[in-house]
Amino acid sequence: MVLWGCSTSRTLRAHWALAELELDYEHRPIGPRTGETQTDEFTRLNPRQKIPLLQDGDLVLAESAAIVNYLAAEYGQPDGLIPAAGTEARARYDQWSFFVMMELDAHTLYVIRKHRDLAYLYGEAPAAIQTASEGFAKQSAVAELEFADGREFLLGDRLTGVDILLGSCLDWAVAYGEPIGRRLSAYRDRLNSRPAYLRAVQANFFTRPELLPPSLRGDGATADLP
Repeated sequence: MVLWGCSTSRTLRAHWALAELELDYEHRPIGPRTGETQTDEFTRLNPRQKIPLLQDGDLVLAESAAIVNYLAAEYGQPDGLIPAAGTEARARYDQWSFFVMMELDAHTLYVIRKHRDLAYLYGEAPAAIQTASEGFAKQSAVAELEFADGREFLLGDRLTGVDILLGSCLDWAVAYGEPIGRRLSAYRDRLNSRPAYLRAVQANFFTRPELLPPSLRGDGATADLP
């Protein structure tokens, strides 16, 4: 098994799932916007030239949520990182997976990323950043409500892959100075204390020190930017 990619929130998700499942893998620590995703070798594997990318035998799989869900389903059954297909719990898992990836990742945090840190590529757009920040606050408050009953993880008393997705977005938000609620903050603390999370952070962020984002330099933080 080979995992390509390091130094982003999205690559962290794949490292974290592998660590939770205690799977052995080879790490190819290539970074975004370094030219390393544009080599002939990597482009043959992923014409989209994006990380992370997982190779598991003949399977070549991109997209961080798809990688987490594949690993959970393939290696985490019957009581691993994903509920069984066809169950109510799996339906809730899928709902939250799509919610996190759309409402917290693509539609809000990445909009801030594009028009602030990557403005040289995508252009400055202060109104878009403000709207995205407000959108994150609104949608993260929805996630906050799920923990009102005292549950430890998003789906109950056991960590699943959707906690990896949500936890990585909360790290990202904290790195950006976006406020999160008291329950989400406590939930993030629980996730960040897990041995598998700490191993994933080490593999993801510190294999290529020169690629560390500003949020990781000198302050011991464990959040990152995609």
